Amino acid sequence: MSALLSAEGFVLAGGQSSRMGRDKALLELAGKPLIFRALNTLRSAGLLAKIAGAKADLSPFSSVVPDEITDAGPLGGICSALEVAEADLIAFLPVDLPLIPASLIRILIEDAGLTGVAVTVPSLNGFAQTFPAVVRREASRVLRAELEAGRLGVFAAFRSLGVRVVPVEFVPLSDEHGWPAYRWFWNVNTPEDLARVESALSAG
Repeated sequence: MSALLSAEGFVLAGGQSSRMGRDKALLELAGKPLIFRALNTLRSAGLLAKIAGAKADLSPFSSVVPDEITDAGPLGGICSALEVAEADLIAFLPVDLPLIPASLIRILIEDAGLTGVAVTVPSLNGFAQTFPAVVRREASRVLRAELEAGRLGVFAAFRSLGVRVVPVEFVPLSDEHGWPAYRWFWNVNTPEDLARVESALSAG
């Protein structure tokens, strides 16, 4: 069985959006809500895609798994998703990373399937990125222990399991725009961020 057939995806959408001033999930980018874009990325990678955490009603877009522990950041959403996940490998994509290509998700899943490690993330220019991340379902117990101990840092929790880092510069990847990889990791945290990404998309 292909690694992709034993994987599923979750969009992390339970953030406070404090710097944006309103729920990021429903913000439109080039005419489409960020939640739609994130789900589409996971689906384009061949995954069943659901939503972990939500401040607004996102049920029209996909199934929503509510955070069991509120205000626990992305780690809370990851733990809630792992509790209900059915596949062995779970890909996590934050709603505010709209430029991540589906090909990167596929590469991370295939790598995780081959290596058997607990957590797989990409790196850019030698720096590990927390997301997107592929996590084995069996990591749930360790991550929940970190969460319940009040240690909410996601990458620190990943490190407690062991993290495999895949440099994006050394794997065959592409996106629909032909952009350099650094753009893939542009976050949309503020209105200025949103304007920058909107401008880049408009310019092609």
